Amino acid sequence: MGPSEQDFQHELLHSTKLNNKHRGELAELAFMRKAAALGFSVAKPWGESERYDVVLRSGKVFWRVQVKSVRSKSPQRKHYRVVTTNWLKFPYTADEIDFLVAYIFPEDTWYVLPVSAVENRKMLFLSPNSRRSKLEKYRGAWNLLRTASVEPAPADPPVRGDSRELPGT
Repeated sequence: MGPSEQDFQHELLHSTKLNNKHRGELAELAFMRKAAALGFSVAKPWGESERYDVVLRSGKVFWRVQVKSVRSKSPQRKHYRVVTTNWLKFPYTADEIDFLVAYIFPEDTWYVLPVSAVENRKMLFLSPNSRRSKLEKYRGAWNLLRTASVEPAPADPPVRGDSRELPGT
């Protein structure tokens, strides 16, 4: 086992001792580090009143990202259960987030899920490397955060007398 693998194993062991709030904060920090390393601009909103945890910029597009994590799966299950609600148990909608990113601590694995895959769902079942999982296509799908980087069409300049003309011009 190399030094980085030992570091990861140590972090994983430590993360199991954290409460849910602290583990969630660690997952957000890990997400921001990973996204920045991939070339995204990252911003953390002030406070905790928004339904998203992080704002990501890719080109001219800004994404609202909710980060969730899971530390283990129950021995009776072959999948990880990721809760996709807030503390009031309300599921996320497209009015609140653009992506939900789930981090599976023991697998060191990220799922980048568009809101359409999680909207109005209270829980996701993730099975890394399973051919039967409908959500497996989102494992490591960081490219989804880049694809909608469409430049808006340029607006026509205002013409004198046009209703779009700025006052005092």
